[in-house]
Order: sequence, then structure tokens, then C-alpha cells
Amino acid sequence: MPAQDVGFNKVGMLGVGSMGSAMALLMAEYDFQVFFYDPSKESMDKLDKKKSDLKMDDKVKRCSSFVDVCDKIKDKGKPRVFVLSIPHGEPADKCIEAVRSKLDKGDTFIDCGNEHWTNTERRQAQLEPKGIYYVGCGVSGGYQSARSGPSMSPGGSKEALAQVMPFLRTIAAKDKKGTPCTVEVGPGGSGHYVKMVHNGIEQGMMSIIAEVWMLFTRGLGLKHEEIGNIFAKWNKEGPLHDCFLVDIAAVIERSKNKDGRYVLDTVRDKVVQDVDEEEGTGTWTCEEAVALHVPAPTILSAHLFRCASADLAERILHRQATGSKVDMLPLNVQDKHAVIETLHKATYFCFLACFTQGMDIIRAKDKQKKWGLDFTKIMQLWRGGCIIQADHITDLITKVYKRHDHSQHDMLSSPEIGKELSANWDALKSVVIRGVQTDAFIPAISQTAEYYKYMTSTGLPTQFMEAQLDFFGEHMYDCKDDPIGGPVKGKHHFEWRPAKGITGK
Repeated sequence: MPAQDVGFNKVGMLGVGSMGSAMALLMAEYDFQVFFYDPSKESMDKLDKKKSDLKMDDKVKRCSSFVDVCDKIKDKGKPRVFVLSIPHGEPADKCIEAVRSKLDKGDTFIDCGNEHWTNTERRQAQLEPKGIYYVGCGVSGGYQSARSGPSMSPGGSKEALAQVMPFLRTIAAKDKKGTPCTVEVGPGGSGHYVKMVHNGIEQGMMSIIAEVWMLFTRGLGLKHEEIGNIFAKWNKEGPLHDCFLVDIAAVIERSKNKDGRYVLDTVRDKVVQDVDEEEGTGTWTCEEAVALHVPAPTILSAHLFRCASADLAERILHRQATGSKVDMLPLNVQDKHAVIETLHKATYFCFLACFTQGMDIIRAKDKQKKWGLDFTKIMQLWRGGCIIQADHITDLITKVYKRHDHSQHDMLSSPEIGKELSANWDALKSVVIRGVQTDAFIPAISQTAEYYKYMTSTGLPTQFMEAQLDFFGEHMYDCKDDPIGGPVKGKHHFEWRPAKGITGK
């Protein structure tokens, strides 16, 4: 769809870091005139060079300020469209405030940053009474997908979405059938919320595949090319086919620098993205899971693992102070190929668990906010241009949601999901046992196993915990012969040890 078919051909690009600059070039390829500004001169200089190298100087033009962008894209009789790619929170607020007095009724912001969904709704409440549209649009896939077509999850009023969807469908990623990987997610901050949970699922999947990678290297002693071939095979066939993270795992394993050294061997074992608050979506997903009382241990443990990895100096001090000698030992195996297949099945189990936990978070929020989300549409978002693309899993979950009598509570209540997890449980359990025996680092994998165990059990040790709570807090409990109900307070109390004063009475 050419630019003229979407109702406008000029776009104001506010912020041109790695994502914003890539989107600016993508929009220019679709014949949009892009006017950009970023407070960082370095970012603008980089985009200037890129657009010149690509001979796009006539389509991508630098401006002197946010207000200058506002003036340059003014086109008589047409609303102005601004695409934001600004760090979340205060920086985005300052950007909007800079142009606010220059805006006209019908002008639209498309916030493509990783913004907190509550900030999105706050800005919508501030701007929409003045006739200014504000769409919170999660963008996935990193700067590479931003350059070729990202997954885009827009949320906002019906009027705002009607205004921007032709444009978003034009620039978004396309799946294998040519369908855009963007849909009208829902009202308010739902678009940013769904993208936030996408990133939570992503963190879980990333930890799982990293943990599996170490089992390949230190556990089985496999070399880079061998591991690259395994990941490439997984991405081609089986339940992890067409899975973005598996695909790039093969590329990462095989990549060498100019000296002929494998680049992966030079990378330090730390992730700082969360603790320096460059990226907030993983933290927010964990907060949402806890606040909504949704068990999501794979996602939470993966996030905490990243946080623990961030400070290597601190970890060195801990090792010295504790005298720890914990280091992963090789796996004692007779048949490496059998173990590799077991790891394949366990990885699939854990990836599927990440999706079930993430979708349960979204569903709980949808129920709370009454957004009325269409979950089959959400699956379309993740069929291309995003980090968590995993076609088999997406197909499976779509099948669940299309069934009219699917569970309205959680994903584990769906036979389709249960069958897949059950079929691969022995593989996951085997990996956990081997991991514990060899001191492997398997926080997300092991917590996925615990999740499956306690979420499918009818006899938990929380029976004893409930007794403790009643003992010291008179919190009440259900008896085993009471009717089975939902998560509601019990009706019974036992005076385990009568409370007495200092006189003993």
C-alpha cells in the first residue's frame, strides 16, 4: 500500500535511536516523506549517514527541533502523524509537551517505544479531549525487524485506531501468507500491555535457550559448529520450527570476527538491560504477574537470573566470601544424540510454558480492565517480525482460542496444551535431574518443571502452610470434606494453642 493510500504521506519521526532510525528508513522505502529529530546529535548524524548511503536524502530529512518536525509535516487538510521512538517515561513526556501547543484536532501520536501502559492511558486522557489521538503501539523484533517490518501492537480508541491502521498494516511485518503482523489490539493501553508481556515471554525463552546452550557446551562438550547445526535443525523441523530465537541461536554459534575467532567466545556473561532501567518491560511483566496473582515462575526466574548476572564484580566477591566451588560438571552420558533430542523436547516444553504464563497474565488483565481482547488476533501479532515468533506454538494456541468452548480461566485447562506438556514431561524432568547432578545453571528450566508439577497437582504442601496461617493469624481454612470451590477464604478455625497474656490466662 503506497503512502498516498493511507491518507497522508508525511510522517514526523520523534526519536531516531536504533529503532527509530530503522523505522524512518523503512517508511521512506514505502514512499513516505519522513522528517526527524532526536535530542542526540550522534543519533541524528548516524541517520544522516545511513540515508545518504541509501540515497534517501529526498525522503528522510533532518529537522532542528521537535517543533520544527511539527511545522514541516503540516499538510493542508490532512492530520499530522508523529511516530515516537523515545525512552519511556519522562523523556517521552517532554517530547510530547514540546509540540503540544502546535497540535491541531485530528493529529495523531503513535508511540512505538516500550512505554508503560499506564503512561499511555494517562496521555490518552490528556490529549483526546482536545481531539488529539494517542496510540500506544508496541513494536517488536529489534532494530533489524524495525528496518524490514516489525510486529506492531497498537492500542487506543476506535477512532484513533481507524486513523492509523492502514499505515501500520503497510509498514508492519508480513507472515508467510502475506498478512500483516499487526491488528487493533484494543482500547487504552492494551497495545503496550500486550507488547510488555511479549517481552516477558521473550525473557523466559531467552533464558531457557541460554541454559540449554550451556548444557550443550559444558555438559556435552559440543563445539560451535555442532551446536549451530543442532539449532538450525530444530528451527527447520519439529515443534520449534520457524522459531526466531532458535534461528538466531544458530547464527550466533557460527559467527566469527575478522580475526577468525568465534564472537560468542568474547562475550561476557552479564545482562545489564534491566538493572540500568534501559528496558522496563521485563520488570513490569513480573510486577503484573504478582499483582494479578498469576503463577508465571518461568518468566520471573528468567528475569531474576538476568538481574543476578548484571554485576560480575559482585558475583566474584560472593564467590570469594562463600568459598563456593560450584562449577558445572560434564554430563555423564552414553548417547549424546539421545540427550540432544531430550533437550529438544524440554526446550519446547519450556517455551510453551512461557506462552501459557504470558497469555494468562494478559487474560487476567483483560478481565480486570474489561478491554474485550480477541486472543486469536494477538496470535497474529506474533507470526512474524517479533522475538517470540514460534509458529508451531502460535498455531497450537490459536487452535485453542478458536474453539468456542475453550477455558475462560487459564491455558493449562486446555486439552491441546495439556497433551503437549504431558508428552514432553519426562524429557523435562530428565534435564532437571541431570542439571541438578552436574550443578548446571537451569533457573528457568527448573522453575518450569516446578510450575507444571504444582499447577497440575491436587495434593500440595500448602496444606501445612494453611495450617500455619490459621495458627498464628486465624486466617481460616477449608476442610477436605467441604465442597471444592474457587480461591475464597475458608470457614474453619482451630485453636491450635490458645492465646494467653503474661499472667498465663
